[in-house]
Amino acid sequence: MPETDWVRQFAGAITVCDRQGIVLEMNDKAVLAYQDQGGRALIGQNLFDCHPEPARSRLKEMMDAQQTYVYTIEKHGVKQLVYQTPWYRAGAYAGFVEVDLEIPRELPHFVRDG
Repeated sequence: MPETDWVRQFAGAITVCDRQGIVLEMNDKAVLAYQDQGGRALIGQNLFDCHPEPARSRLKEMMDAQQTYVYTIEKHGVKQLVYQTPWYRAGAYAGFVEVDLEIPRELPHFVRDG
C-alpha cells in the first residue's frame, strides 16, 4: 500500500495549504466536505478567496502568527472538531493543515496523570 493511501482514505477531512494559502492537497473526505465549493477543483485555489469576513482576517492572523486554532462547529446536525495548525518542511514554516473530525455530541473526557 502506498504510504499516502491512509491519508487519502482517512475518516476525517484533511486539507493542506502553503504559506500563501494555496490549497496543495485534500483527502477524499475533504473533497466531499467541500463539494459545494468546488471539491477537488479547490486544489490550486487560495483559501483567502474561499472565506468571507471575519473568517478571512482570522485565517490571515493565524497564518501570520503560525498559531494553532482549534474549535468545534455543528453542520447539518453533525458536531465537528476543527484543528488548524502550521506544518513545516525541513524545520521551516510551510503552511497550514486543517483536520476536521466528526465527534459525538457527548464526548468522554479523561484526566490521566503520568
